[in-house]
Order: sequence, then structure tokens, then C-alpha cells
Amino acid sequence: MSEEKFTDEEINEDEGSFADMFEASLAEVGKPLVPGKKIDATILQIGSDWCFLDVGQKGEGVLSSAELLNAEGEMQYAVGDSISAYFLSRAGGELRFTTKVGGSGSGTEQLENAYQSGIPVDGTIEKEIKGGYEVKLAGNIRAFCPFSQTGLRPAEPADLIGENLTFKISQFSERGRNIVVSHRVILDEEREQLRVGLRETLKEGMVVKGSITNIRDFGAFVDIGGIEGLLPISEISYGRVEDINEVLSLGQELEVAVKKIDWDNNKFSFSLRDTQANPWNKVGSIFKVGSQYPGKVSRLAQFGAFVTLEDGIDGLLHISKLGEGKRIRHPQDVLSVGQQLQVMIEKIDLEERRISLSLKSQADESEETSYTEAPSVSSGFGSLGDLLKADKQKKGRKKR
Repeated sequence: MSEEKFTDEEINEDEGSFADMFEASLAEVGKPLVPGKKIDATILQIGSDWCFLDVGQKGEGVLSSAELLNAEGEMQYAVGDSISAYFLSRAGGELRFTTKVGGSGSGTEQLENAYQSGIPVDGTIEKEIKGGYEVKLAGNIRAFCPFSQTGLRPAEPADLIGENLTFKISQFSERGRNIVVSHRVILDEEREQLRVGLRETLKEGMVVKGSITNIRDFGAFVDIGGIEGLLPISEISYGRVEDINEVLSLGQELEVAVKKIDWDNNKFSFSLRDTQANPWNKVGSIFKVGSQYPGKVSRLAQFGAFVTLEDGIDGLLHISKLGEGKRIRHPQDVLSVGQQLQVMIEKIDLEERRISLSLKSQADESEETSYTEAPSVSSGFGSLGDLLKADKQKKGRKKR
């Protein structure tokens, strides 16, 4: 059997790395746990009353199993899952943790500890009072939550009454007779955690899910969880959007592409149209030079009319193509916005994304009948000119 030989450098390097790891583990174990400190722990065992946690300390952490149940009373965690918890106390060799202060047995002393340590508390919004809401905390203790501290955005009282939420105590005085709480602080902390994660993963061009939080004339604000950005009206659709409220609504969930990221100035922009198929891919294949198509006048300018062939595909009908050979001052003399037309594509510039149009020939128009066209004033009695001429002659004969 051959014996492996190591150089002094390799031996020293191994000893150094082992010493570093050993010291790092000691440093971690030696970190003091103070009441209210939030840590990430791993669930080692779940019992009927208590669960045990690996908290990176000499000894295991203990947490009430009831805190791992969801609203329906079902266990929502498993052994090996990670969980965030707050350190409460060290007693009898046990490290006691909690995710929030709750339960009917809690009293003012525990709430005061939660206030001093920054530990969240459970509470139910009971009713609306002057300036905010009355909140029932554990042990039937009453607290006050200002309107501004209920959430990140204003909400109707009817939507909040009866809601069970997590709060942080921002004021505790008069031995618990004056308690002020905030739910917004909890949301801000969660949002900041999401923001930190987004800073590492969010890239321009990514498609993300979000919800609309505000709508303005120039665009809509979209919250993607952690940050809020602007969806400009020009980025909603390839087609022209006249009224943003006709296509978007508050609270609407949608997928948007990340257009621009500016962490330093906290400015972010999104695009909805970048998630849609580009209609210009049809130009040159479906929409061809020399072919005729129905269109709708979308905008009038001094030099001509813009006609929409399909959402996102507009062509220009130059003023020289209007008036049936007669010179006109403005396209509005013969056309109106929203008017339906039959046009022919004369020229396509794919690079500049421009389409030149002309009106369908008069000869072609006379071959087709449309119920939207004005009926001609004619009958078996002759043309309108003949009728007027005959009426004039009749009046002349009477004067004689």
C-alpha cells in the first residue's frame, strides 16, 4: 500500500481553513441572543405542543407548534423548513422563540415585552373610531391603530372591520391603558425584504407579475411586490390608447416587462406592450402593397389623415389624396375621426414603420353598396335638379 505524502504548504493550508471554520462556528454560537432579536431557524422536530429549532446556538430553540398552523388550523410547515422567529427568553436551558405574540392568555406584561423587543402581536380590528380603529389584542386588551398605519394604501372601513392582522406596538404607556399599534410597519419590513431580493434578481427585459395601484392620465403605477414602477400610457399597447381607464383598472393583475431600473433614484418603468405580439410582423405579409383594406380614421393632421388598419398599424392618407381632385384646406373638410374607409396600400417603409395610403378608386366604390352611405335623392320623377327646374317653370306660368 502506498502512503500519500503532503507538502508542508498543503498541511498548513488545511489547518488554516479548518481553524477558520472552527472559529467561525464559535463566533456564531457565541453571538448573544437578546429578547426581540429576529433570526432564521430550521425546524428540527414538530410535536403536538412544541417544535424544536436549529437556531445556530449551543442548544435548540423551542417554539409553540400552534404558531405553525394556518387559519384553518392545519400545519403549514414541515421538518427541514426555514422559519423566521423572535427570541423571547432563556429559561431552564431552553431558548424560547415566537413568531408573534398572541393567545388568550397574554397580558399587559407580555405586550410590554413585545413593545420593548419589537416583537409583532396579533390583533383584530373591532370598529372604527375617531382617527383610526380600535384593535383587540391578546387578553382582550384594547389598542388604537391610526388610519395611516393600517396599510400601505387607504382602505374602506368595511374592508377592515373584523380582519385579524399582525401589528407592532409603537406606543405603550399608562401600564397598558394607552397602546398604539401599526400594521403598516409590518408591511414596510416585508416590502424591504422583497426589495433586497429583487435588487439581486431583477433585470431589464424580465417579465414579472404585478397589480395596478394607481391610474393617472399619463400611465398607471404597478406594484410587483417590493417596488412600484410606472407603466406609461405609450407602453400599454401597440395601438393608440385614448382613455387609459377603458383598458386598465385599479387592482388589476397583469404581467409586464421590466423596461428600466434605477435603484439610486428609486425609479422603475414597465411595459405591457412588450409582452404582446408585435402587429408590425404582419406588415409585408398580410398587409401588402397594392391591396385594399378597411380602416378607421384615428387622427387628423394638417398634412393628412392617419388611418388604423389594425391596432398598432396606422397608415397615412395624405391630404393630396383627398378631395377627389379638388384642393382642400384640411382633411377635416372631407373626413372625421372614427369614419370607416376603404383604402389601398401604396407604399411600405418597414425600417421607418411608415405606410402610405390612398382612397379606393371611385370606380370600385360605385360597384359596391354600403348601408352606411347616404342614399341618393332620385326617384322615378327624375333627378333633384330636374324637379327644381320643373317647379321654377311652373311658378313662371302662374305669374303670366
